[in-house]
Amino acid sequence: MKVITSQKSKLEVLDLFAGVGGLSLGAARAGFRVTGAVDFNPRAMLAHNRNFPNTKHLTMDLSSVSGDQLLAELGILRPDGIIGGPPCQGFSSMGHRKLTDQRNSLFHKFFSLVSNIRPRFFLAENVTGILDPKYQSLLDAAFKPVEKDYHLLKGVEVCAADYGAPTLRKRVLFFGVLKTEVKKIPKNVFRPDAVEPVYVLNALDGLPNMIRGDWQSEKQGWRLISSYADTEFGRRLMGDVPEGVGCVEALQRIRDNREVSGCLGTIHSVDVKSRYRALKPGGKDKVSKSVRLKLDGFCPTLRAGTGPELGSYQAVRPIHPTAPRVITPREAARLQGFPDWFQFDETKWHSFRMIGNSVSPILAEQILKKIQIIIGDSR
Repeated sequence: MKVITSQKSKLEVLDLFAGVGGLSLGAARAGFRVTGAVDFNPRAMLAHNRNFPNTKHLTMDLSSVSGDQLLAELGILRPDGIIGGPPCQGFSSMGHRKLTDQRNSLFHKFFSLVSNIRPRFFLAENVTGILDPKYQSLLDAAFKPVEKDYHLLKGVEVCAADYGAPTLRKRVLFFGVLKTEVKKIPKNVFRPDAVEPVYVLNALDGLPNMIRGDWQSEKQGWRLISSYADTEFGRRLMGDVPEGVGCVEALQRIRDNREVSGCLGTIHSVDVKSRYRALKPGGKDKVSKSVRLKLDGFCPTLRAGTGPELGSYQAVRPIHPTAPRVITPREAARLQGFPDWFQFDETKWHSFRMIGNSVSPILAEQILKKIQIIIGDSR
């Protein structure tokens, strides 16, 4: 099994509020080099470091740092681009959506840092709830530091499935490019190209169907897969590894033994299994509120649940389309668009949190390829 490595990148990006690295992976596969990544969550940074060992990592609260301080702390020069997903819980329709939510200020901070550092371009993403009219004044204040120097796209709604991911996850993109770089941003710049749809059936192909509930440790989560489909999606599950990216152990185990991590089970009672087994595809379990996936459909948006500050509640997980159980972290990763060599946390709870908080790297890659065409590689 050959692992294909992509060419060395020249353009550099800094990923703020990076999480596990959905945007970082999209950027790397689009031809950028991720020189720095910052997040407040230490476990997210540990996972990001496993996947991006050549990237400078910094675990810190960005709310009070300046652009110059940030670059000095990371030990990097001014990047070509800044990408990131400021915390979205304050805007999410799943939360209380308070204007005074302190996490909303970090959205403003992203643009403040862009103004300080002055990269050639920036890309921020957030939930669709941020476009609610009640947040307009907050958005106007956030854009103010960059309006003078950047051409802006203020809120483009995109769906990952339109770009070749097996999920209906929607996000809102905010894009800017220095006025000295281009005269204007092309119309419909992020319009998706024609792609072959990737459904749940395609996403889960080759993964083990039988998962024992007592598979709870990281060691138990490593399991053999039967095959990789001879499709674009299937080939990229084990290949297209950007130079300097990827966990050495994971890449070796895929190449040598066709083993993947994250096949962790969930213990269900006999009654729960019976209900799940009787549930039709697309149906919702009345007790758990979990939805059963359709083989010929897309995965609904995967949720992250709440952090420790809000009780550490698990998000509702989809039910496997053919087995009477909820999906595993590796299945969730596939449905979000991550390759099999990408690593998360050793625990099931943190892995689901990281995946649920991430941008689909397939969506990110397609968007950043379009950005790369706009700015070119003048170095």
